[in-house]
Amino acid sequence: MVTAVQVPAANIGGMVFSLAVGWGLPIALFFLIRRRWKADISAFFLGCGGFFLFAMLLEQLAHILVLFRLGGISSAIRDNLWLYAVYGGFAAGLFEETGRYLIMRFFMKNRLSRENALMYGAGHGGLEAVLILGVTSINNLVSSLLLNSGKLTAALSEDMNAQQVLDGLAPLGTLPAWQFFLGGAERIMAVVLQLALSLLVYRAVKEKKSWFFFPLAIVLHMLVDTAVVLISNHGSLVLAEAATLAGTIVIGYVAWRAVWSRENRKNIENRNDN
Repeated sequence: MVTAVQVPAANIGGMVFSLAVGWGLPIALFFLIRRRWKADISAFFLGCGGFFLFAMLLEQLAHILVLFRLGGISSAIRDNLWLYAVYGGFAAGLFEETGRYLIMRFFMKNRLSRENALMYGAGHGGLEAVLILGVTSINNLVSSLLLNSGKLTAALSEDMNAQQVLDGLAPLGTLPAWQFFLGGAERIMAVVLQLALSLLVYRAVKEKKSWFFFPLAIVLHMLVDTAVVLISNHGSLVLAEAATLAGTIVIGYVAWRAVWSRENRKNIENRNDN
């Protein structure tokens, strides 16, 4: 007879929270930025496309090459946590920020503004949230409800591998509830980070003299991702998310000072001159 774990209500609550963040946050940002600053709708979908092309396709192809097709180099990277973390962080920063730069320069050049840069970031971070958190949360929630109702256990009762399947779902009930809530909180920080990085790359594209904001965005992106991997492996999830929060605050402040606050001051000066 197969046995299945029961999923506590608190865990299901965490899944619902993550589901709301994964799907609701991108939609909320889309309407908020559109209504508040009249940003172009197309910038949102360019952000979605940029993330899909550069992060989900090109970056993954690079991972296959670097991690599995370069012989001893691939083995060295996979077997050394520091090399793996630095490589992963650098690849994420390089591909995502390069995609951001190219799309802003060649597809948004006639309508490039800080507001549309924010909309791009909402699309980029929004699709990432849907694919990483939103879809997973749906699967977790449906599986949990089926486990608690007993329907999944009954459906698998004749399957020889039933216990293996149920054991694979056991973490849904055995993990502490805060980890499911943490997933939603982490994704909020990640979306804010994508908004900030979009502003930095926007300035690099908008002003030729500010080109260094592009490599700065790559480096900052790499540092956050690398730190999260290292801390989560040597410390804890909470410490890793604390590092993400710290990085998001710092990068968000830099972006606000370098772009938003700066342009506000310039607008005030122009009005005074007139």
